Amino acid sequence: MEPNIEAAAKFIMPLNINGLEGRMLYLPSKKRGPQREILILYGHHSTLERWWGFAQCFGRHGTVTMPDLPGFGGMESLYQIGKKPDLDAMADYMASFVKWRYKRKRFTIIGLSFGFLVATRMLQRYPELAKKVDILVSAVGFSHYDDFIFTKTRRRLYIAGSKLITIRPLPTIFRYTALDPWVLRKAYAKTFNAKKKFAGVDPEISRRMMDMEIVLWHENDVRTHMYTTVEMLTVDNCKQQVNLPVWHVGAGVDQYFDANIVEQHMRVIFSDYHETRNSTDRHAPSVIADETEASDFVPKSLIRELTKHAK
Repeated sequence: MEPNIEAAAKFIMPLNINGLEGRMLYLPSKKRGPQREILILYGHHSTLERWWGFAQCFGRHGTVTMPDLPGFGGMESLYQIGKKPDLDAMADYMASFVKWRYKRKRFTIIGLSFGFLVATRMLQRYPELAKKVDILVSAVGFSHYDDFIFTKTRRRLYIAGSKLITIRPLPTIFRYTALDPWVLRKAYAKTFNAKKKFAGVDPEISRRMMDMEIVLWHENDVRTHMYTTVEMLTVDNCKQQVNLPVWHVGAGVDQYFDANIVEQHMRVIFSDYHETRNSTDRHAPSVIADETEASDFVPKSLIRELTKHAK
C-alpha cells in the first residue's frame, strides 16, 4: 500500500451531507496553546490521500479538516441528486459543510487551485461566512479563464472535448476505454499536461506516480471531472467582490497560469492582495508528495502569517 494512503487512513472518516456520501480528513492539531481551525479545499483531479502531505504541513499550525468535493475522491456526484456540478452548486455544498463544521468558530481557508475557485464563489454567494474567515489563502489558485496560459485554440479544444464527454453514455465509454489502466500506463505520461509531471523522474517514482494517477482517474467521477474542466476554462469570478484580503501562493514556475494576470483578477475581487512564491517548478506537488516535498510548496512568509495570527 502507498505510504500516503496507509498513513492518511487513520484520519479519514465518513461524510454524509446534502444527501451525498463521501469522506472527510480530520487531523487534530498536536500544537499546544491557541488553536487554529484550518479548512483545506483540494483541487481538481484529487483524493484526500493525494493531499495528505499538504495536510500534515498545515497540521503543524492547527486542526486541519479537508472534505471531499462532490464527484471527487470517491464522493457521490451532484448528478445523483439531480444537480449539475457547476461552481454555484459546489459553493452551496461547501457552504453547508462550513455551517455544519464550524458553526460559531472562526477558521482559515486554504484553497488549492480549483478549490480556491469554489472557496471564492462560496464567499461571494454567502458573504456572511467571510466574517468567520481569519485568513484566506490561495494555493496556486485563480479567478478567471484568462489566467490560463493556454493558447485560445488549445483552450477551445479542451472546452469542446470536455463538453462532449459530459454527454451520456460517453462518460462511461471514456472510463472503460481511454481510462483503462493499460491505456493510461502506455499513453498518459505523454499527454500535454502530464509531460512535466513525469519529466526526469526516477523509474520507480514514475511507476508509483502512475499507480496513483490510475486511482485518481477512477475515483473521480468522469462526468464531473469534464464538467468542472469546462467551468474552470470559462470561469469569471470577478463579478462580485469579497470583503477579505487574500494571501496568494504562486508557484515559482507554473505551467498553467500567468502570475501577473492572476494578480490583476484577484485585486479586483478581494479587499487586499498579498503574494508570495514558492521555489518549485510546477503547479502542484506530485501525486505521491510526502510532508517534506509538500513543505516546499508552503513559503515561510505564509507560515509566519499563520503563526502571527494564531488564536
